[in-house]
Amino acid sequence: MANKVNTTFLFWRLYSGYVGKIHAKKYVLTKHFRGEPKKSDFEIVQEELPELADGEILTEAEFLSVDPYMRAYMIGYKLPTQMIGGQVAKITASRNNKYPVGAYVVGHMGWRTHTICNPNKPVEGRFLPLYLLPDIKSYPVSLGLGILGMPGNTAYFGMKELCQPQAGETIVITGAAGAVGSHVGQIGKILGCRVIGFAGSDAKCEYLEKELQFDHAFNYKSVDIRAALKESAPNRIDCYFDNVGGELSSTIMTYMNKNGRVAVCGSISSYNDSVLPKATILQPAIVFNELKVTGFLVSRWIDRWDEGINANLAWLQEGKLKYKEKVYYGFENMVEALVGILRGENVGKAVVKVK
Repeated sequence: MANKVNTTFLFWRLYSGYVGKIHAKKYVLTKHFRGEPKKSDFEIVQEELPELADGEILTEAEFLSVDPYMRAYMIGYKLPTQMIGGQVAKITASRNNKYPVGAYVVGHMGWRTHTICNPNKPVEGRFLPLYLLPDIKSYPVSLGLGILGMPGNTAYFGMKELCQPQAGETIVITGAAGAVGSHVGQIGKILGCRVIGFAGSDAKCEYLEKELQFDHAFNYKSVDIRAALKESAPNRIDCYFDNVGGELSSTIMTYMNKNGRVAVCGSISSYNDSVLPKATILQPAIVFNELKVTGFLVSRWIDRWDEGINANLAWLQEGKLKYKEKVYYGFENMVEALVGILRGENVGKAVVKVK
């Protein structure tokens, strides 16, 4: 019997991709953020991973995601805790027939290099379950963190289910050059809408107009917002996709049509602030224009996740969707990447190539 057990184990070692003991590195948050995140808020910890149990897989991260929500969410975690975040990872060993060695998975395993997990057992605290990256042909696997991942589905479902734009309507997007905003605007153009974006630099606005075919794009730091809206939206606004909050959002919502729809995705303008900024109250605009304002987390559509990915992939293959990535390099540069996106360095999705 002992020989049979040993033979079975050796067979698994040979064909599962087993490579012996693995040491993973991970970021542990030890201090809650004050202002911008800092390297001193973290420790990089090494841990030895155990051998795989039945049903488990071992993954090695290739791309890690940095997203604005990370700055806002960590205040709710008891310290010390591993830093949250999504990643595209390659399966390097497997004891799960549905997850073969060499396949790629997308999951919220956090800021870590290697992970052991059982895809059949959801882990408490993870935003989304682990899933196999679909065949995306010649496109980079990093898109599983962008237009073919959570940001893409945020744009898809936020627009389709909440904004519900009709051809000929006007939609305004803030944070319009980011991973979600740039995608939302392109969906608006696909659906026949007039699309207006606000972003944080002239270069970003030029990209939105010339590359993504936004009807208008404005640098919110240098324009008169009300004048820009009157110029670009003579028939006022029907839909607003809000990524930033603050006074900019208040101004936009006072310029909406009756029965306008607002999808509130984020409030990046205040993520680094220790005291929430004041902004013009919105209740009069909401009441008198009978606006429908809905905040959302994309996880509400987890049971339709493939629908969003497949729709975005089809638009990508048809040439209707374009993407840009801001790639940072090196696991040791995760904090710099997070700070970079909070400062608005990125156009499109920001990712970190682990090595």
